[in-house]
Amino acid sequence: MASLVSRFFQEWTLGLDPRQGRISIFEHIRDIPYSLVVPITDVTAAPEQILSLGKGYCGPKHYLLAAMFRKLGLDVVYSTFPFLWNDPDLRYPPELRRLAGAMPVAYHLACRVRINGRWILVDATWDRLLAKGGFPINEHWDGFAEMRCAVNPLQFEVRTAYCRTATNEPCRDGRDAELHPLDDEQNHGDEDDHVQYYRKKTGMRTPEQIEQIARFYPTFDAWLESVRGQGA
Repeated sequence: MASLVSRFFQEWTLGLDPRQGRISIFEHIRDIPYSLVVPITDVTAAPEQILSLGKGYCGPKHYLLAAMFRKLGLDVVYSTFPFLWNDPDLRYPPELRRLAGAMPVAYHLACRVRINGRWILVDATWDRLLAKGGFPINEHWDGFAEMRCAVNPLQFEVRTAYCRTATNEPCRDGRDAELHPLDDEQNHGDEDDHVQYYRKKTGMRTPEQIEQIARFYPTFDAWLESVRGQGA
């Protein structure tokens, strides 16, 4: 029996050329509803689980995207961005804003994909119905251009001279064949490397911070549902 990943890959790319195929894969994964409260912890099973559950957060979304883009013969690495949930661009209600203000540093996952010799940022995090919440939705991708990061990465002083993270714009310079990290971006060649980095960073959280996360996640998810209702 074919895996869910293989079945959906065939469905999403049937009859399409390589550019159309990667656009189709990206758009379908982007529009899987974002959720922080789904129980996906095994990185090897994450691509199957997010398709089965029909929702998920940035980690399983980009594990699935990497798996499908690799089926297209593309080189993919994972990119982690430290950020704060207390983003002023997000239109939080007051109680959620208060909870966000107490959250520790979080770690967002996206992908860098080599297309035509360039490593571009591909970020499928926010589904389109979240636009009314102030989320930066990546729409109208042409299959080649670099995307906006889904979060405002915490700035690393050395890179701020040429990385305009305040507007979520990707870092660019003249060396198109190389990886161009955003502020404090960490790149990982495979899932194991990403997991080790993530566990090292999150393993330093205090019990109080873990409690703050447990309060924030369900409240954030409930707000996302209300935002989707406004955009429907």
